[in-house]
Amino acid sequence: MTLPRVTLTDPKALRGYAHPLRMSLIALLRAQGPTTATRAAEQLGESVASCSFHLRQLAKYGLAERAPGADGRERPWRATALATYWDDDSDDPQVRAATDELNAAQLALYTRRAQEFLARRPEEPAAWRAVTAFSDWPLHVTPEELAELDERIDAVLSTYDDRITDPSRRPAGSRRVSFVRLAVLPPPAAPEAGEGESDPKRAADRDER
Repeated sequence: MTLPRVTLTDPKALRGYAHPLRMSLIALLRAQGPTTATRAAEQLGESVASCSFHLRQLAKYGLAERAPGADGRERPWRATALATYWDDDSDDPQVRAATDELNAAQLALYTRRAQEFLARRPEEPAAWRAVTAFSDWPLHVTPEELAELDERIDAVLSTYDDRITDPSRRPAGSRRVSFVRLAVLPPPAAPEAGEGESDPKRAADRDER
């Protein structure tokens, strides 16, 4: 299945989303469902006024909306979709500049989440510690091959989408996991990671933290 998505194409919307608290608010709404600014502030360690302001900004860009049936006292918010997409390769220089800002904000958010996880990882059960780690796997591929690999990974990950939309499909003992995928190119003059290794898996294992 394909998760309901919202696609950002306008530079103002792209820059509007490129804010750490706004990205955290959307993540919270998607994970927990309709939430008030007060409850969001408690969970994110922010002020109610700040959360309320940024939720209104998210609504302006089509990322959040008032939940149906909200009364004048509670007034919860909900995400308009379960995934956000944008084009990293637009012909419009303004859109490219805005997506660069958004990608940088997203990377900073991923880094912060990883640091927070590492701080609490020693308290996690052994079974989860054994399967959560960082790794770097060197590849020599063409752009077409990398695009194909990306599609194959998407296809595997999408087999778990129904568990996001239907909690009854989640098996006992499952937890929400943030699976981050990066594909980056080293500088042209930099040595390739893993060069000279006869076993790429061993080279990747040594980079695990």
